[in-house]
Amino acid sequence: MSGQSNSGGANSRRTDIAGLAARLRKGETRALAKALTVADIGGEEARALLQALDRDRRETPVVGLTGPPGSGKSTLISAMIRTLRERGSKVAALAVDPSSPKSGGAILGDRARMGEHGSDPHVFIRSIAARGHLGGLALNIQASIDVVNAAGFDIVLLETVGAGQSEIEVAQVADVTVVVGAPGLGDDLQAIKAGILEVADILAVNKADLPGADETARQLEAMLGLRSAARRNTPVVSTVATTGDGVAELVDAAVELSAAVTPEERRARAERQAVDRLANTAGTLVRDALNALPAEERRALVERIRAGAADPGEAARRLLNDRTG
Repeated sequence: MSGQSNSGGANSRRTDIAGLAARLRKGETRALAKALTVADIGGEEARALLQALDRDRRETPVVGLTGPPGSGKSTLISAMIRTLRERGSKVAALAVDPSSPKSGGAILGDRARMGEHGSDPHVFIRSIAARGHLGGLALNIQASIDVVNAAGFDIVLLETVGAGQSEIEVAQVADVTVVVGAPGLGDDLQAIKAGILEVADILAVNKADLPGADETARQLEAMLGLRSAARRNTPVVSTVATTGDGVAELVDAAVELSAAVTPEERRARAERQAVDRLANTAGTLVRDALNALPAEERRALVERIRAGAADPGEAARRLLNDRTG
């Protein structure tokens, strides 16, 4: 495994899926980069790749980090990578970035703030574009996690853009969800407190060397009392990512909680993800069928739906029937 990689564009040539899967299982960096690109693009090749990998699925712990801009998530992940590498772990970090409006690509690239790990052969860092998905998580993020699982990593760190519904969505794909806050975020901190109560497994108060950090921690701890009784013992960990203070404790808590996830919990999550994939795939098929219509016919259909003269559900069924019929 080595360093960082850029997602790049689609390859017009057919991919040797069986060969790619075999090289991925051997831990080849180029194979991992290519497989992640295939997964990110989606389509038939992605489905074939995931089927090939599913035959010998392994469960790598996934720790998701979310929180508002300015909380220092990227710097904190870099510090966590440093701690995990000191312990001998092979680490993959997936950063879900806002998409470029024109290209759909991840505008933050491969996270220069994590660049210190670029020469480490046991660290792989990848940005994945959110591609306009409402909550900030890429539609194919679970597929990307499945690819990384096959490549032999000991742990996956997943960072989201921390906006909208991403606090909820990260819990759907992660074994452990860390919600990162920091002093001085004002209204953003209020938004965190409203959204994390039932999804946060760990609360991290980053930038704990700044004024107001103790008060921020106390506010978050007080809010935990509003959660269901079974989830009130969520640890609150204070960290200073730039110096490493508290990072070992955060890693310890994340590793301990991920080890406690039961097979039944993993199975239930996999079933929910299968439903989400089915729904996402159906939406993609409808969109593709709509885009395949002649321009005038497409505009007329959209106008009928806008005016209430056509039912969207019935129109979607007809589009799918016409496309598969």
